[in-house]
Amino acid sequence: MTGDRRCPSPVARAGRAAGLALALAVASAAAAVGEDLRQPDGAVVLEVAGRIERTNREGAAAFDRAMLEALPPARLETTTVVTDGVRRFDGFYMRDLLDRLGAQGETVRASALNDYAIDIPITDFMRFDVVVATHMDGERLEPRGKGPLWIVYPRDDHAELQDLRYDYRWVWQLDRLEVR
Repeated sequence: MTGDRRCPSPVARAGRAAGLALALAVASAAAAVGEDLRQPDGAVVLEVAGRIERTNREGAAAFDRAMLEALPPARLETTTVVTDGVRRFDGFYMRDLLDRLGAQGETVRASALNDYAIDIPITDFMRFDVVVATHMDGERLEPRGKGPLWIVYPRDDHAELQDLRYDYRWVWQLDRLEVR
């Protein structure tokens, strides 16, 4: 025998392979979480500012429709106080957007094209499946209606959401968020 070449046991090789796979998975997840936001290619429909870690503009994150539609999809069927019957809303969960940006705050000031603004506790987005809707009943929300974005609560799923305090938090024509 020329040299001391030790052949690791199958268990040792499997352990090393599992360790390497775990290290690669952790590195990949860390890279995804820490990745920078790309610049919007289309018209900006939402700007998020304030206490966020990831930006693509000076102190803010700007999103076009394609960037928002790349977030994990969400669907919600519920009634509203401003429409008839149960409506289907498609978009993304507010918590996914805030997680993507590394938001660190207690409230979100949601502002609309018509200058309406309200502070919403971030705990709402963790407690309830609050959707930022891009579509209602399969139709894209447009500014002349409730679009481009509409904050929608799952009011039919929780009796406490059928309260005026929450109705004020349904911001339609949403175009800006500020994490405070």
